[in-house]
Amino acid sequence: MRRFLGFCLLLLSLPVFAQETPDALVRRVTDEVLEIVRKDKEIQNGNARKVVDLVEAKVLPNFNFPHMTALAVGKEWCRATPQQQERLTQEFKTLLVRTYSNSLTAYRNETIKFKPFALPAGATDTLVSTEVHQAGNKPIQLDYNLEKLDSGWKVYDVVVAGISLVTNYRDQFGQEIRNGGIDGLTQSLAAKNQALDAAKAEKK
Repeated sequence: MRRFLGFCLLLLSLPVFAQETPDALVRRVTDEVLEIVRKDKEIQNGNARKVVDLVEAKVLPNFNFPHMTALAVGKEWCRATPQQQERLTQEFKTLLVRTYSNSLTAYRNETIKFKPFALPAGATDTLVSTEVHQAGNKPIQLDYNLEKLDSGWKVYDVVVAGISLVTNYRDQFGQEIRNGGIDGLTQSLAAKNQALDAAKAEKK
């Protein structure tokens, strides 16, 4: 799942154009970004720093991380202070970047098939459905939940083969919160981020 979550992040790595529909956004960005990856030998060869830079510079603006974090935390989110929410969101965002950036190097000429899409008038929440096709393997269902904000359409969840990114983390977060509260969860994520950074440093 991590590979395809990282792959889906890659597909949404360019700025949102004004008035662009959600499906047009995903389709355009898919074509443009995959072209970059096909030509960038450093990314293909696993240049971790370059991939992280790509994710941080291009992917993050198209995701609503506060909403994603709130959904993953559940009811405890409302009990956290604004400062706690901000720190937790930052650590969760960092974890996703660190965890899935390496998977972007796993692209091997997969193709994307877009399913029919219709956006009702006035809709502010929608689902864009695609399939990832790779020779010799069954297609992987890849869905994006997007919401319309003042700044444009933003992704707040990704569903890979029926598994929600947000739901996947919710159980883990719930256990951490029961053990140590919001601050305990934040510290746990910070420790994981430090461990990932240390592991990458050792490989240099």
